[in-house]
Amino acid sequence: MMAEYLRRVVDSELDELLPQLPAIALEGARGVGKTATAQRRVRTIYRLDEPAQRAIAEADPAQVLTGATPLLVDEWQRVPAVWDAVRRAVDRDNAPGRFLLTGSAGPATPPTHSGAGRIVTLRMRPLSLGERGVGTPSVSLKTLLGGGRVEVAGKTDVTLADYVREIADSGFPGIRQLSGRALRLQLDGYLRRVIDTDFQEQGVTVRRPEVLERWMAAYAAATATTASYESIRDAATSGHGDKPSKTTTQPYREILERLWIVDPVPAWLPSRNHLNRLAQPPKHHLVDPALAVRMLGLDADALLSGAEPGPRVPRDGTLLGHLFESLVTLCVRVYAQAADARVRHLRLHGGRREVDLIVERADQRVVAIEVKLSGTVEKDDVQHLLWLQEQIGDDLIDAVVVHVGPQAYRRADGIAVVPAALLGA
Repeated sequence: MMAEYLRRVVDSELDELLPQLPAIALEGARGVGKTATAQRRVRTIYRLDEPAQRAIAEADPAQVLTGATPLLVDEWQRVPAVWDAVRRAVDRDNAPGRFLLTGSAGPATPPTHSGAGRIVTLRMRPLSLGERGVGTPSVSLKTLLGGGRVEVAGKTDVTLADYVREIADSGFPGIRQLSGRALRLQLDGYLRRVIDTDFQEQGVTVRRPEVLERWMAAYAAATATTASYESIRDAATSGHGDKPSKTTTQPYREILERLWIVDPVPAWLPSRNHLNRLAQPPKHHLVDPALAVRMLGLDADALLSGAEPGPRVPRDGTLLGHLFESLVTLCVRVYAQAADARVRHLRLHGGRREVDLIVERADQRVVAIEVKLSGTVEKDDVQHLLWLQEQIGDDLIDAVVVHVGPQAYRRADGIAVVPAALLGA
């Protein structure tokens, strides 16, 4: 029996955009639910992961654009010429709601044209906590971005153990209903396919899979840190003899980004505020923290026991704290996209001041978010948010601490305190 479809935040974006735009591409890692979301809205489907339909597209890309619209081209990146065919079709007829495309990777051979002005791209990520039905959100990120220091309220009975299970159980819709060994094997199989198949499809032969596996485990250990790629490479090769060259490991990162497995948060570089000593490295994240858990050979029970396995990558705080930040980051990115905002992070050189997430509106005003694996919020937990308020004044729309406690409220200093399960779009 097919699982019931879970409405996604991106569905609301599609509700708004499809009646106005001729072509939309839903892109993201395999398994995030792109096809399930797209096929509910179309009358014709071409699946380019099926050899017969791919052969037709390779022979005549325009052929797969025939049929009743809206029309879906699934896994378009397998025949990049289809992208250009859609662009040309839109040039001839830009009536709204004609085409949906889904892609699970950037194409190894890019299309000849970006599609700008013809094809709008929306990113899809794994399920946020709100989409999973973990708690009932009472605090909207879009409302916070609207300004005015809105009222913050709500209670939840979601516990630390519940959040840890959500970290380990994944936000991939087709995987998360599994449990125990079945869940672990499915996640392991997902990662195995990345190494054994996806790299090959991207035109890269992995001659030493064990080296790639160790690098991916080191990257997982660096979740929610700004560790240098050199330190990740060192951690990946510790105890395994000579380390591979940068020319060996750099393609790993490039391909994993193209597959949307590696999903770093860029640094925030405000253009009109003069913050001194800004550092610019990205914060490392995988598309789903459950992948990091499996790369490190862990599960929910191991995380709750405080397991801290190698590889050893420099980080402040516990591995579980960083994985919780990664879960919150996933949620914030889903909600921020719906609010037409970008997600960044702030860190000064040396790490003396840092803010986990900066959600930036088009006018460059921001909501700043700190993530704490704690049920209470103390003065030390908000010091960087208060410092940022002093630095940028009215450009700080709001400041929030996301934590694992039971209640949402505003502190006397104006900082909002919100349980992760109560934050929504």
